[in-house]
Amino acid sequence: MTEIEIGRGKRGRRAYSFDEIAIVPSRRTRDPQDVSVSWQIDAYHFGIPVMGAPMDSVMSPATAITLGRLGGLPVLDLEGVWTRYDDPEPILEEVAALEPARATARMQEIYSEPIRPELITERLRELRAAGVTVAGALSPKHTQAHWRTVVDAGVDLFVIRGTTVSAEHVSSQAEPLNLKRFIYELDVPVIVGGAATYTAALHLMRTGAAGVLVGFGGGAAHTTRRTLGIHAPMASAIADVAAARRDYLDESGGRYVHVIADGGVGTSGDVVKAIACGSDAVMLGAALARAKEAPGAGYHWGSEAHHASLPRGERVHVGARATMEELLFGPGRAADGTTNIIGALRRAMATTGYSDVKEFQRVEVVLAPTSHG
Repeated sequence: MTEIEIGRGKRGRRAYSFDEIAIVPSRRTRDPQDVSVSWQIDAYHFGIPVMGAPMDSVMSPATAITLGRLGGLPVLDLEGVWTRYDDPEPILEEVAALEPARATARMQEIYSEPIRPELITERLRELRAAGVTVAGALSPKHTQAHWRTVVDAGVDLFVIRGTTVSAEHVSSQAEPLNLKRFIYELDVPVIVGGAATYTAALHLMRTGAAGVLVGFGGGAAHTTRRTLGIHAPMASAIADVAAARRDYLDESGGRYVHVIADGGVGTSGDVVKAIACGSDAVMLGAALARAKEAPGAGYHWGSEAHHASLPRGERVHVGARATMEELLFGPGRAADGTTNIIGALRRAMATTGYSDVKEFQRVEVVLAPTSHG
């Protein structure tokens, strides 16, 4: 790929965000009702290619159960308020009511409370009792301390999620998590990320992961680009990781690793473009934080917003737009891509003539920057 000269001493590769690309209709169209948007990872089948982001503003046990019953894969944050407090409802109400100038400091105090293993077990038990697929997420930092509790609680899918996760973490302070050995020894499928480059994703696939999360600092509540200067435009990142999936499929003799877009997927158009670039599913954060049932009460934040020493996120207001069912399946009440997300995906697939998500990854994509991009 052609590099661009930044200056005499530095060259860089051009990368693209969702706002800079569009899909193109083909010679064939279909009825939207004839389109399949189902997704399967390992032995688990889902009606829609959607994961609920493990963020306290998005997934509580109640909203996780709701998403599971609607056909998605909910992922509970096992380092959030639900595993630190017996009754986190007053805490969540307080976070939503905080003055902006006070929000970060107060959240740092709230999340300094220790994680309690018995609450991890209880929250996952609630999901299992409801009959939905049980998935929980830990950061690499806390995986070694709590993975046994998570597995013993009967989790179906284990998610290791961080702003960035590598298969070759180096540390002189502590023994790093050996992902390859860890995943090999587990009896449950593991989804790991984020990754934003071909090489990083390929190395994660070689650890035995069932899925790789794609993204780095691209979410609505991240300020990673401002604080660290790091950013990965999602259209290019997904396409790069999809290329790693293709090459690993050949390298491994047929082992398919799922690519999941995680970050920057805020509207139905973003979902469409993420799949068009090669993702098998999308992880929705802000898009589901807009649900009236969401625990953030119209606000959205991630773990980066309360990092003890270097916050790289913030609490943002997204509003309570509609019920989760309306956000996913409509009817849409606005023409801004925030409601009837799955209906829009069906329509896009039907308009371009594709019958399922895997086929839709082959749709033609063009550069078409928007005026506000």
